[in-house]
Amino acid sequence: MKLLEERIKKDGVVLPGNVLKVNQFLNHQIDPELMYKMGEEFARLFKDEEITKIITVESSGIAPAVMTGLVMKLPVVFARKHKSLTLVDNLYTSDVYSYTKKVTNTISVDKKFLTSDDKVLVIDDFLANGQAVQGIFNICDAAGAEIKGVGIVIEKSFQEGAKIIHDRGVRLESLAVISSFDDNQVHFEGEE
Repeated sequence: MKLLEERIKKDGVVLPGNVLKVNQFLNHQIDPELMYKMGEEFARLFKDEEITKIITVESSGIAPAVMTGLVMKLPVVFARKHKSLTLVDNLYTSDVYSYTKKVTNTISVDKKFLTSDDKVLVIDDFLANGQAVQGIFNICDAAGAEIKGVGIVIEKSFQEGAKIIHDRGVRLESLAVISSFDDNQVHFEGEE
C-alpha cells in the first residue's frame, strides 16, 4: 500500500534491535484517515473470503481491526493482554512473547465471543517473529474457529513471522513489507 509506505518513510524511525517506531500514526497517536484506508484495503483483499469475525491483539491492532470491521460490517474481538475484573473465567488463553517489550503476556478472549461457527480474519499492526499471530491461532484452535486469513499492517520479512502463517497454510496479506533496515533506513520489498 503505497500511502502506508510513504507514511512509514516520512514518520517511521528505525531503532536498535530491528524495531520500527511508528507512533506518529499507528502505535501511540492514530491517524484515523489512514486507518480507514487500511481497513478498506484489508476489506478489498479479503472480500471473497467468508469471514464472520475479525480478531486482533490489544492494543495497537485494535485501530486497523476496527476500521476493517467497519468497512466489512463485521464484529471485532480483541484478545486482552491485561487482567480485567469482568474477565475471570470461560476464557481462551495463550501466552505471547512481545518482541518489542521483551515480556510474555497471557492473552485472553471470552469464550462467548469466539466459537466453532466463526470464520476469522486476524488483523495486527506488526508481523516480526509471529508470536502474537501464533497466540491468536492458539485461541482460534481452542475455540474451533476457522482462520480465513491474516492481514498485517507492517511486515518485517527478514524475521520469521510469515513462516508461522505460511506453515499453517493460511493466507497472509501485508500492506507494507519491509525487507531490511540497512543503514538505519526502511527498505521495502521490491524497492531498487
